[in-house]
Amino acid sequence: MSNPAPTLAVVVKGWPRLSETFIAQELVALEEAGLRFDIWSLRHPTDKKTHPLHDRLKARVRYLPEYLRDEPKRVARAMGAAAELPGFDAAAALYASDLARDDTANRRRRFGQACVMAHELPADVGGLYAHFLHTPSSVARYAAVMRGLPWSFSAHAKDIWTSPDWELREKLAVATNGAVFGATCTAFGATHLQSLADDPARVDLVYHGLDLSRFPSPPDRAVRKEGAPFQMLSVGRLVEKKGFDNLLDALALLPKSLNWQWVHIGGGTLDDVMRARAETLGITDRIMWRGACDQPEVIAAMRDADLFVLPSRIASDGDRDGLPNVLMEAASQKLPILSTPVSAIPEFITSETHGLLSDDTPASLAKAMLRFAETPAFGPALADAAYARLTEHFLMHPGIAHLTERLTAMLRQGR
Repeated sequence: MSNPAPTLAVVVKGWPRLSETFIAQELVALEEAGLRFDIWSLRHPTDKKTHPLHDRLKARVRYLPEYLRDEPKRVARAMGAAAELPGFDAAAALYASDLARDDTANRRRRFGQACVMAHELPADVGGLYAHFLHTPSSVARYAAVMRGLPWSFSAHAKDIWTSPDWELREKLAVATNGAVFGATCTAFGATHLQSLADDPARVDLVYHGLDLSRFPSPPDRAVRKEGAPFQMLSVGRLVEKKGFDNLLDALALLPKSLNWQWVHIGGGTLDDVMRARAETLGITDRIMWRGACDQPEVIAAMRDADLFVLPSRIASDGDRDGLPNVLMEAASQKLPILSTPVSAIPEFITSETHGLLSDDTPASLAKAMLRFAETPAFGPALADAAYARLTEHFLMHPGIAHLTERLTAMLRQGR
């Protein structure tokens, strides 16, 4: 009797996370493609709501100690056992080198979590796959070296743009126990990582894309009735890189004669700050703050809106969006899009063709919103083109087929 195929260990920051449904979409599709894996989460869940995709996943979820002090016996037992693994000395040397350049509590926690993972990995695991190139990949790399297994990653946005180049280079090089391969979801990010890799072929461009079977067909969008409010919607965390402070300032610049409403969906650390800003600007009565919503609620809001607005920008620490899935979701409902030409957004939206890309100054955003509001035929024409681009070039299935092939090959290597 032949041995069963090796399994995969998938490392994520936290599970489930409502803001990372693109990961849930991918993992459900990989599972349905036949890959067997467990999820290893570095953090416990904090979101009060989940996505329907989370309920579809059959994989076992294992939680590593979020803070080493929380489970001292488990950590001590694992570190003692890990020290006996054949790859422990090599992993410890990597950790010491990393720590010399980044002596932080987070770095120390990564190594402790890796020891627990290396100790507790089932014998049938043939490789590791980490979502995000910063902390999850560090844990995966240390644990993989301890166990003598190959590892790989999927990189997204913040992990690329806020990680130091030395660390990215080492995670992309054979000589420093780098990944067998890495995938990233934008050409913008892929080009940057390929420039840092010892072999550019180690980095693949794999767009997340959308599984349109999860979405209703776009609604028939009637022309807005005269006098009806112009409904604008934004979905995104209230953090610096989303640019919602500039959007609030732009809303305050709209002419008083325009009957508008803005709905925001999402949580975030700047929630109180943004609400206070709206109050100061005198526009609170035109805003609905809905907080975190599940996917059906988001899609319902998109179907009710006249314009989707996402004023992304580069944050002060270099963080930025990649290609936000929410733009493709808006396109799936033929909701016209106003955004900014940051990072990979132009890979999906050509301005004046599939949507409108504005600079993120309040005056420019206000001018763009007013253009949509005052030209009823403008938005729907762009939305039709964005829907066509989505269905022709940004569906999920090609990327899943590629990832399945890559991960399967890695697992064979690890046998």
